[in-house]
Amino acid sequence: MFKFRKKREKGHEYNLTYDNLAVPEIHTHEPEDAADEDEKKPGITYDSVAIPEKNGIVVIGAVFVDIKGFPEDIYIPDGRNAGRIEYIHGGVSRNVVEDIANIELRPTFLGIVDDSALGSDVIHKLQNHKVNTEYMLTIPNGMGTWLAVFDHRGDVAGSISQRPNLRPILDVLEESGDEIFENADSVVIEVDMDKEIVKKVVSLCEKFKKPLYGVVSNMSIAAERRDFLRKFDCFICNQLEAGMFFSDDYSEKTPEALAEILAGCVKRANIPSMVVTMGGKGAVYADREGTYGICPAKKVQVKDTTGAGDAFCAGVASGLTYGKTLEEAVEIGTRLAASVITSSENVCPRFLPAELGIDA
Repeated sequence: MFKFRKKREKGHEYNLTYDNLAVPEIHTHEPEDAADEDEKKPGITYDSVAIPEKNGIVVIGAVFVDIKGFPEDIYIPDGRNAGRIEYIHGGVSRNVVEDIANIELRPTFLGIVDDSALGSDVIHKLQNHKVNTEYMLTIPNGMGTWLAVFDHRGDVAGSISQRPNLRPILDVLEESGDEIFENADSVVIEVDMDKEIVKKVVSLCEKFKKPLYGVVSNMSIAAERRDFLRKFDCFICNQLEAGMFFSDDYSEKTPEALAEILAGCVKRANIPSMVVTMGGKGAVYADREGTYGICPAKKVQVKDTTGAGDAFCAGVASGLTYGKTLEEAVEIGTRLAASVITSSENVCPRFLPAELGIDA
């Protein structure tokens, strides 16, 4: 059930942050008057410090710094707007893994951070939330940046992002992929990562028979990976992204109409299952066996929509990983998304798995 984490040899110029996993300091005491050495209690050595074998849900992707601007009054698109600016740890995958950790499912994150105080903060926060960061990398300029301006309703009025170089993740997969995937319950990956990384992840999931779920950070890049999606157990995106993916415009579609369209699309494309979020209209889902449906959005007061889609993805992936149907998993995702948009945080609050009907 447990194994000692072996020391790895240096094989790359960047620093593997395997020391991020805290090992407790252990003291032992033996009575001075012990008559027989064999009667003494054996000392505890670092070789007996337990490291859990299970990696839970493994999430692979980028870390971003989110720079968010909020107006004090009604937002004027072509004018100057007084307001406040916030700096927050972000990135689709980073948010997803923290959301999974916040429902006490102990996931593993494979990503990259800067060799800076901000990069260290990202790792420490994830560790505080019980995320396994053993396989994370620390390299110069390892994180991306997302700049967004919100209107007075809390919706994104405009954004731009700078993606980091994620190629070093491929080296980790080559070196430690077998051990990571063998001990995983499932895998979540950003579909728009480097094609070689996606290909390697698909191969490892097939080798160890692990469910694979896809999320989107940049749909224009993700659309170039559509040939891989037949290997994904479920692909999750929003309404606009679905239109880009299937070369159509779904912006005016009702949930009922889009659910029916989606059912036909996944069947023709031979995609096992797919979920599309529609903001305040909820979400629709379909699989290639012909099952499809709608999950209405929760009626809550919207404060900030950032991270709602990521929390939704975390809920869907968690539900599917631990035995829920597609319909049930979408309901879990909808609940987590609702918990995010009622606050300025970009991740969900703490839940126990039982509250969401998950038996992990």
